[in-house]
Amino acid sequence: MYLNPPNSFSLPEQDDDQALDSYSLTISRVFEMTGPAVVHIERGNGSTAGSGSGFLITPDGFIVTNSHVVHGAQDLSVTLASGEVLPGYLVGDDPFTDLALVQVRAPHQLPHLSFANSETARIRVGQIAIAIGSPLGFQQTVTAGVVSALGRSLRAENGRLIDDVIQTDTALNPGNSGGPLVDSAGRVIGVNTAVIRPAQGICFAIGAATATRIVTQLITKGRIDRHYLGMGAQNVPLRAVTQRRYGLKLPSAILVITVEPGSPAHRCGLVHGDLVIGLGGEPVGSIDDVHRLLENGKAGVDLPVRVIRLGRELVLTVRLEAPVA
Repeated sequence: MYLNPPNSFSLPEQDDDQALDSYSLTISRVFEMTGPAVVHIERGNGSTAGSGSGFLITPDGFIVTNSHVVHGAQDLSVTLASGEVLPGYLVGDDPFTDLALVQVRAPHQLPHLSFANSETARIRVGQIAIAIGSPLGFQQTVTAGVVSALGRSLRAENGRLIDDVIQTDTALNPGNSGGPLVDSAGRVIGVNTAVIRPAQGICFAIGAATATRIVTQLITKGRIDRHYLGMGAQNVPLRAVTQRRYGLKLPSAILVITVEPGSPAHRCGLVHGDLVIGLGGEPVGSIDDVHRLLENGKAGVDLPVRVIRLGRELVLTVRLEAPVA
């Protein structure tokens, strides 16, 4: 009996990277890059029921997470990827986008992540999406999938609609909330926030553009000054013929999906199917444009809303109001 039959062959020795296919290698390398900046957050009682995930965005300890993870918390405990446990302080949160900012103080520089810039890292349906967090308290858990859809609307715990949400089939579970959703380059494209039960493979993350805007305000002011319209919407591309007909320079507009009864949007006459192309005398091509204008507005001020409805251009008037918490 031959120990090595004449017709047998042996695979060449491979190093660790060569033993992985390109997909696996991408996920493994992204985890190595981003995992050190992902943290586990507890309300201080040591229970996974009051815990979630987060990620560092600055070397001096600012952490992004979900509002529903830390809202109203007086005592937070943050466990770094290294195992170091630090007290956390709630800087501010925004239930309307389910985002929050926590800070820890460490005697050393901390690893941190960067949000994807929409101008240089365009998110596409079908691209790899990788989530890192602490589902059910199991820290440093990585799951992977794809971006399933863009421009979704999601109802926050306070009942308000969160716009421009990313849908993904990346597996998320309780405890993943607040963790990062990253692309194949390790850039944060979203903040994981919700799953649909009992459906499988339908999960959501707050987009990087929204998170960047909210986090910047929380760092500088500790709060969000905003007014609201009371509509759910999504970004939609404009056909060239529509752009020419209405003299539009932006390649997209905002399609109204839902209108909250009694809201400013409802009172001004916005309806499902309206295409919003202007607000306050400025062209708007994305939900982010609308939020920027609302955050810079003042309560009681009337703003013109330029819309296309059934092929006709209309100008409505909306009066800004502060949302009721």
